Amino acid sequence: EVQLVESGGGLVQPGGSLTLSCVASESTSQYCITWFRQAPGKEREGVAGDYYLTNYTSDSAKGRFSVSRDNAETTMYLLMNNLKPEDTGMYYCAAAPGGSHCYTDWRLEGNYYYWGQGTRVTVSS
Repeated sequence: EVQLVESGGGLVQPGGSLTLSCVASESTSQYCITWFRQAPGKEREGVAGDYYLTNYTSDSAKGRFSVSRDNAETTMYLLMNNLKPEDTGMYYCAAAPGGSHCYTDWRLEGNYYYWGQGTRVTVSS
């Protein structure tokens, strides 16, 4: 079982940047890692992730959010630039066993076996 722990959330002003981290209990090289966001009163949605050096992002995050991993693939990052109030929410990292679904169905929560506890991001002036 892979354990995931997110950190790095906080309060940031609109237009600011924030980097979230997700530390895994083992290498995630065989997993696709996706960051999900749950805004207040809304359903959880996928925002960005990667698998085998191929990144994917939601339309709302495109051009602003990017993902990366360290060389050991035990720490994953979500870099968020030009943050907007609508980016406010709880951010989760999730891991799914690798496969074509990582590219075609990356937003499908049922594909993800392991989830972190989340880290809260608030974008407000």
